[in-house]
Amino acid sequence: MFCEKYKRVCYADSDLNFLVDISNVISHSQDIYKDLERVLEELCEYLKAQYSIITIVDRNCDRIMISSAYGLTEKEKKKGIYKIGEGVVGKVVDTEQPVVIPDIAGSSEFLNRTGITFDGDKPMAFLCVPVIIKNEITGTLSIHKTHPGITDFSAEIKFLNIVGMLIGRNISVRRKQIEELDELRKENMRLKGAKLFKPENIIGNSSLMNDLYNMIERVSSTNTTVMIRGESGVGKELIAEAIHNASPRASRPFVKVNCSALPETLIESELFGHEKGAFTGANAMHTGRFEVANGGTIFLDEIGDVPLSMQVKLLRVLQQKQIERVGGNKTIDIDVRIITATNRNLENMIKEDTFREDLYYRLNVFPMYVPALRERRADIPMLTDHFIDKVNKKNGTKVKRVTSGAMDMLMVYSWPGNIRELENVIERAMILTSDNVIHSYNLPPTLQTGFSSDTIDKGTLSNVLEKVERQMIMDTLILTGGNMAKAAVQLGITERMMGLRISKYNLALQNYKQLSNEKS
Repeated sequence: MFCEKYKRVCYADSDLNFLVDISNVISHSQDIYKDLERVLEELCEYLKAQYSIITIVDRNCDRIMISSAYGLTEKEKKKGIYKIGEGVVGKVVDTEQPVVIPDIAGSSEFLNRTGITFDGDKPMAFLCVPVIIKNEITGTLSIHKTHPGITDFSAEIKFLNIVGMLIGRNISVRRKQIEELDELRKENMRLKGAKLFKPENIIGNSSLMNDLYNMIERVSSTNTTVMIRGESGVGKELIAEAIHNASPRASRPFVKVNCSALPETLIESELFGHEKGAFTGANAMHTGRFEVANGGTIFLDEIGDVPLSMQVKLLRVLQQKQIERVGGNKTIDIDVRIITATNRNLENMIKEDTFREDLYYRLNVFPMYVPALRERRADIPMLTDHFIDKVNKKNGTKVKRVTSGAMDMLMVYSWPGNIRELENVIERAMILTSDNVIHSYNLPPTLQTGFSSDTIDKGTLSNVLEKVERQMIMDTLILTGGNMAKAAVQLGITERMMGLRISKYNLALQNYKQLSNEKS
């Protein structure tokens, strides 16, 4: 039908049918990208347009890009990237208002970034409307259309706005996909570029150890006091050393003190030093461990074994950063980072008044837990290889590998002595092997199982249970002197059931009665 007002074809009669058709396409869409391009193709056919484009706003990068288009090549689509406010598309996004360029050839606003061509005999209009979902602009819908000189495109703009509303949800989903993909690319690039921190002196790649490495990396750059908790033999000293080596104090001294190995009478002198003549045997001035560690790190292992009298003096060091040598009256300023370790329950010791609560809170600023070996079994093969290399160099041996049976035994053992025990077990096995291979029989008896020692009960579950039942009945008959009634009560069964089992297992009651008489 011809419209007298606009002197051109009127779309009113067919608009509704077209909108119903594309609404069905969108609502049943299984492939967002493909179906949007189909809608754009039908839109161009319906409005007699040459190109139609959907752009998406990427808020992460503050840019607008072409998502779907009809009439453009893939190369041209990739060129369609705009900043918000840039060109006609950027202006529509910025203002959230439609823009009409009646003739793009004479427009400075139209950037033609995609490089499309148009018929110079007829003007080409560019109509662009915003696509808004829930009061947020998600992109734009636009067409390029040649015309004989139309000046009023209000009907097309209204129609495009309706189409934009229909495809808005699909555009929003597509936009989310693009933004998520972009975030994944950024994260991938970040992970590729990031150098994962791993201390050189520690072996292990399990998730628990990687979490520990992350904590070491974070605390190393600070001067925070660290308390390392964990069972004996897990490598707390190595953790302390790793913190020091990764810190700005790495070039300064790292002093280790085993508090449990120092007699109570000497611990103060060892930590703070003493003047000449301070006590019997003090023939010369002695520099304490804190002074030696000045500018660096001091590691106080087994801090829970420090006597209460010494805890008071340690508290002063933490609070004032000063020490005094035994027998001296000169206050010495020190700059020392303190790392402590213990396998004892300090919280219980506080309740028992054997560890000062104020010192505990001074030391426990940044607690770290080192997992036991049984909690990080995935690291056992790597640790085993490390200890084999270490012992080969130490003893001049040439052990090459561990058999699968021996490795299975290493993996299932509970390791109460942790890494220290594993190292000792490997060294022992390397001494015992005769073919440069560690076998299951080279491992100590504590690691042996019924399977590895070939002593596991053979047969079905029923057979094994029968053996156990027979042995229990025999033991009870011995205990009751062959008295079947007493044995039945002892085992919690009826006398009839007892008789049936005695018959089943061919047990002679007189033998047990005779045995009882002999004992009497």
